[in-house]
Amino acid sequence: MRLTVRHDTLYRYARPAVSAIQHLRMTPRGHDGQFIRKWRVEIDADCRLDREEDAYGNIVHTFTADGPISELRVSVAGDVETIDTHGVVAGTIERFPLVFWQRATALTEACRNIAEFARDTSSGEGGDALATLHALNAGLVRLMRFAVGDTDTRTTASDAFAARAGVCQDFAHVFIAAARSLAIPARYVGGYYLRTDMNEQEAGHAWAEAHVAGIGWIGFDPAHGMSTTDRYVRVAAGLDYLDAAPIRGTRIGGSGETMAVTVHVEQGPVIVEE
Repeated sequence: MRLTVRHDTLYRYARPAVSAIQHLRMTPRGHDGQFIRKWRVEIDADCRLDREEDAYGNIVHTFTADGPISELRVSVAGDVETIDTHGVVAGTIERFPLVFWQRATALTEACRNIAEFARDTSSGEGGDALATLHALNAGLVRLMRFAVGDTDTRTTASDAFAARAGVCQDFAHVFIAAARSLAIPARYVGGYYLRTDMNEQEAGHAWAEAHVAGIGWIGFDPAHGMSTTDRYVRVAAGLDYLDAAPIRGTRIGGSGETMAVTVHVEQGPVIVEE
């Protein structure tokens, strides 16, 4: 499937900022399930955009903009060819042993209730890892309510599970916490998803990947209760949201910050190249 993506983030400041430093994880890499036909990053400020890789192999763009800054827009756009691999993720950069992906973080620590949910689910599937992961994925979409505004980027898996509510980021954190409590390697993934009901979205998407012996990494989207397909564009991965956040940074000065995000994902036209 050919997908086109545009992601715009606009910052406004009531009192102009003196300067801003931003780190962007907004550029996907190719793997066996996706080919990047073209991709660009644009900043509406006079600054140099440096490209590097982080420890996970994510592409990171960094820039410093000098003020006064009243508005700052970050835009990415691209064209990606995706293949439905039935959730199996291969051809990605892997720099850590599997045991690394069993590490808990502050956002993915499994509380007693998450651990019990994971154990009960695993027991019901006879301890089969793949069946357990599919059951966790299906179970969370039944147990939790998708609710915008009930959580934020600091919400832990335990808090989201206790509230039985959250956004895709929270569903992914709970799934990861549950999988790791069973000693199954799991990680957080940020990217984009082609919805069936609309092209315009208020944010990107998040899901999880878990490793099953003999198969490899498999993508699970607990917010939708399904495995990843060719409707997904994989951008960045890490232990939790903080490792794969699209934009992280800091500023000097400035006050009254507001942020507006628009994401547009659609199926692009099929073009026959001669």
